[in-house]
Amino acid sequence: MTITTRHTHLTRILHGLLAIAIIVQLGSSLGMSPAEDGHAGNTLFGAHEVAGLASFALVLAFWIWAMLRRVGTPLGVMFPWLSAARLSALWGDSLHHLKMLGRLRMPEHQDDGPLAGAIHGLGLSLVTVMAATGSYYYFSGAESPEAAGLPMLIHVTLGNLVWVYLLGHAAMGLLAHLATGFDLRSMWSLSARVRRN
Repeated sequence: MTITTRHTHLTRILHGLLAIAIIVQLGSSLGMSPAEDGHAGNTLFGAHEVAGLASFALVLAFWIWAMLRRVGTPLGVMFPWLSAARLSALWGDSLHHLKMLGRLRMPEHQDDGPLAGAIHGLGLSLVTVMAATGSYYYFSGAESPEAAGLPMLIHVTLGNLVWVYLLGHAAMGLLAHLATGFDLRSMWSLSARVRRN
């Protein structure tokens, strides 16, 4: 059976690499000890720094590709906040999801659904801020996270939201795969054929 997707190969590759980078970042954060008080950080901290810089490069690549691509979720769907029509569509789609979930049913997957698009946009914004603040710390030369000030406070505070987003995003994708016509392979298979409709 041929798997079709609306996501280009580059979108799928960037999505997969970014997911791996985020998992490495979250995993390494659990046991890392940052450099402070004249002591070097541990191995996990070093891995966190390297993966963080790679994550920043991937996030920038994803943003550039999202602005250039002609196939996939439009940026306006991912960031509906400045459009009355898109906000209205998001509100309607959110109410529809709540109504269906209230009946213990999963709404059928829509490729360009306003709620899914806005959630993806929030996730991209979240990892952009995380990667930017972490990169700022790396290049600032600060002797400790506390010395880096507000950017690292934001970085540490948003870290828990990244956990929530990652676990929720994966769980919703799996649930949609099991309960609707959505096929996870459309995002993760490099052999899937791109639909251009």
